[in-house]
Amino acid sequence: MTYTSEFLKTLDQRGFIAQCTDDAALDTAALEGVVTGYIGYDCTAPSLHVGNLISILMLRRLQQAGHRPIVVIGGGTTKVGDPSGKDESRQLLTQDKIDANKKTIRATFERFLTFGDGPTDAIMVDNDEWLSGLNYIEFLRDYGRHFSVNRMMSFESVKLRLEREQPLSFLEFNYMILQAYDFLELNRRYDCSLQMGGSDQWGNIVNGIELTRRCDQKSVFGLTTNLLTTSSGAKMGKTAQGAVWLNDDMLPVYDYWQFWRNTEDADVGRFLRLFTELSLDDIVRLESLEGAELNDAKKILATEATAMCHGRAAAEKAEATALETFEGGGSADLPSVDIEAAKLEAGLGLLEAFVLAGLAKSNGEARRLVQGGGAKINDAAQNDIGVTLSNDDIKDGNVKLSFGKKRHVLLRPV
Repeated sequence: MTYTSEFLKTLDQRGFIAQCTDDAALDTAALEGVVTGYIGYDCTAPSLHVGNLISILMLRRLQQAGHRPIVVIGGGTTKVGDPSGKDESRQLLTQDKIDANKKTIRATFERFLTFGDGPTDAIMVDNDEWLSGLNYIEFLRDYGRHFSVNRMMSFESVKLRLEREQPLSFLEFNYMILQAYDFLELNRRYDCSLQMGGSDQWGNIVNGIELTRRCDQKSVFGLTTNLLTTSSGAKMGKTAQGAVWLNDDMLPVYDYWQFWRNTEDADVGRFLRLFTELSLDDIVRLESLEGAELNDAKKILATEATAMCHGRAAAEKAEATALETFEGGGSADLPSVDIEAAKLEAGLGLLEAFVLAGLAKSNGEARRLVQGGGAKINDAAQNDIGVTLSNDDIKDGNVKLSFGKKRHVLLRPV
């Protein structure tokens, strides 16, 4: 379909759209007035990660096109756990942990959206406001009757768990009902007519649309984006070292920049469209580069994506650190890890040092990394797993550990 509204036209041109419940009607609504749309985020960790970024940017594009985004913090649904895409039940968190996660997650959205009281200013709400006060019997009577168990059993999130013979608790089975009710409640409170999310949320979104139609006889919309994988099939936002967090206290800005710099060649154009605000003409030029020149496009991707998340100054600082480290042999502003000075004084084994630096998760993994080549101490190659670090290895107040050309950490004795 050829879109005429700025919102859907932009999403389409940049590769965001996977499914839409009624393209033509949503396109018309976006042309005729302000559309209020939402995406929900559960509070399962202190930070969101790169896998959440594409949905955050959908809200950003919605606002840039003159519409109103709602960020729903799932203080209520986090207590239940979304079974979508999961092989096992999510670990239930205490209320104190959920509250702590909510506080740190909230700050993330302020980097991407403009909040306020204006007609297109973003707002943030917590679904615990309406979910925790529900009377269970009344809720089942008023809303549960609109859901067919037969149909709910057909959703991918349920089928996947059953096919793999993984337990699906009744608590989790209720998640899709609660998410559907979120949409109905948001429509009543804020005239919200659009729910967006990843394609794994399609069933939950459709449930909310149908519930709103049946209860209030209103038409609302659903729009999803594909769950991103790299061209090699890896899940977006996951690395061998763990999640790529958006909060800099969980992942240094330098490492965030490096994540984008390490993009596979085949993904450069796609990621430039999704994760930067460069013009489409510039992106076409950059993705056409070949060989060593394509690395320049990757650096631009890294800097632009990092600037959006952490600010332009931090992004340019990370780029300068990378340039100095890779091309000048420097170590300024590299990620650092504090260690007890006594450890170096007594002699710190190389394998333990790699684990402390976060370059390996265990001594076994560190052993494989060192024996496989690429391990360095202060830029000097090292493949002896029995090496011990001492005070003699301190240079300019740190010991620089490296694996490969792009992963560097400073051990700083304190």
